[in-house]
Amino acid sequence: MQRQQVEEAAALLRDAVGMEPQVAVILGSGLAGLSDLLKDPVEVPTSRIPHYPPSTVEGHEGVFLAGSIEGVRVLLLKGRIHAYEGYSLDQVVLPVRLMALCSAETIVLTNAAGGLKEGFAPGDIMLIEDHLNLQHQSPLAGPNIDDWGRRFPDMTEVYDSTLRALAFQVADTQGLALRSGVYASCPGPQYET
Repeated sequence: MQRQQVEEAAALLRDAVGMEPQVAVILGSGLAGLSDLLKDPVEVPTSRIPHYPPSTVEGHEGVFLAGSIEGVRVLLLKGRIHAYEGYSLDQVVLPVRLMALCSAETIVLTNAAGGLKEGFAPGDIMLIEDHLNLQHQSPLAGPNIDDWGRRFPDMTEVYDSTLRALAFQVADTQGLALRSGVYASCPGPQYET
């Protein structure tokens, strides 16, 4: 995807939501209900955003929602797109680029995934501490856009340790069992984990 296309898409989204989010969240399967907590929500269907590929997965609505939760400015995405739908990785990461270009200070990615670790059970919540890219491709391939980041970003702190510690603290306060593990990203159309 060309830089100009990404910037055109970001301009429309920024204008439509009318605020700079503090936190952006891509809502994975089963988490769409978080959008019910938004105060004064603004809805932007992805079909209105130029160059944005449509989701073809049942249940993936394809809508950005902006508003606030507990006084925090939030931008949510309900319905992401996947490489197994036939999209290139630079298309798949478009939502992250748009959220960053909307000035989101923190981006949270969520999903439903399978697990291999003994002792994990269906429904467990796992915080990702690292990942393995087994997709045989990278969204960083191609011409580098220096304004968006370095060609070779530091991968030692991809998952912010301060935010992970906060997640464990909140989980403990709420009495939730929070697991930790490494995410292995594999090609679909099975779940990409």
